[in-house]
Amino acid sequence: MIKHSQLDPAQAIDRKIVAAGDYYMQVVKAGQTVRILDLEGNQAADTLFYSAADPAERYSAMDTIREQGNVYLSAGSLLRSNENNVMLEIVADTCGRHDTLGGACATESNTVRYDLEKRCMHACRDSWMLAVNENEQYGMGKRDITHNINFFMNVPITDDGGLTFEDGISAPGKYVEMQAHMDVIVLISNCPQLNNPCNAYNPTPVEVLIWD
Repeated sequence: MIKHSQLDPAQAIDRKIVAAGDYYMQVVKAGQTVRILDLEGNQAADTLFYSAADPAERYSAMDTIREQGNVYLSAGSLLRSNENNVMLEIVADTCGRHDTLGGACATESNTVRYDLEKRCMHACRDSWMLAVNENEQYGMGKRDITHNINFFMNVPITDDGGLTFEDGISAPGKYVEMQAHMDVIVLISNCPQLNNPCNAYNPTPVEVLIWD
């Protein structure tokens, strides 16, 4: 569902450009609103959420999908934790649909899906691992990297129940905006994938904005 925001970017308390292949890791406090902005279009932002009070509580695709009865996310979707608590609510969305099932690229999956020579290519799981290792204050490690949301990514379900990667449905300036229901750690890998059309074979920057 398309729903536009009333928030003014000039009033944001924090704005950061995240380069293609880079990560973003920051706490968004309860009541604050965070926007992920697709600057150039068709860029996949692979995103994880954790409770800042206890990172063992984290976004759960299974709980989110079960409770809303829909595998896609858009305005009105409640993002739930593995304890079935609401972590964030999507309050605005100009893209219209976001993937919960496609997972994140990894050196191993690049090898299996594409070619043995792809193993050396940078992947989202590499960005997440770098993030948790460079931010020891959160007390997280490899075991905390779980299933994610692929904002702006188009992963249709086929008639036989499989998944396929297709050209993105986003465009320059499209965004998704969430209000936090608890203090959350937001961890984004701005996907460097070059092997499928999720980024139109051209990874580009995104911007993250936060409002009180």
